[in-house]
Amino acid sequence: MPQPADAEKWVEQAQLANLQLAVAKAGAELADKEVVRNRGGHYPTLDLVATYNHNNIGDNGGSFGTSLESNTSTVGVQLNVPLFQGGSTQSRWREANAELESAHRNVDLQTRQAYTGVVNGIGQIMALEQALKSSEKLLEASKLGQEVGVRTNLDVLNAQQQLYSTRRDLYLAKYNYLISRLKLKAATGSLAEDELAMVNQALH
Repeated sequence: MPQPADAEKWVEQAQLANLQLAVAKAGAELADKEVVRNRGGHYPTLDLVATYNHNNIGDNGGSFGTSLESNTSTVGVQLNVPLFQGGSTQSRWREANAELESAHRNVDLQTRQAYTGVVNGIGQIMALEQALKSSEKLLEASKLGQEVGVRTNLDVLNAQQQLYSTRRDLYLAKYNYLISRLKLKAATGSLAEDELAMVNQALH
């Protein structure tokens, strides 16, 4: 059984450590920072503007030697009020937060499904193991009955078919159980190499 044997505990752990959710959270945080950074570009600005010009106009060597000089200075303030253009930043922010909310729901669903798969898989495996023992005994009895003449060859074939079918269902149940274990570990960000090694060994 999964430890702890409580689906809610696994969901809580998944909401804290799921890697896909961590990526979605990082995307939402980046979008938040982009909104703050771009918001400053929409604020009015007030600039101090100053210019100074000096002109010297003369005959440069003429007989009179006269010249004319002029100085011009200006000082002022300039107000810039940028107009809002487009909503790409806000659109990315809404998209990132929608993806985060979707990731939360998906992680919740995937964790619950994986936990249920593990728990139900255990019960299914135990039931099929008992069914396999019964099928083996039925085949033995059918073969013995065939030898003493109370069973036919068809009875033996049917018993063999039931045995192989039960064994196949048991292998499939074990496979699904192992996959559910991996999914549960992955959902909570706790899938490690030793878990993969255990599953690999079980498959052999």
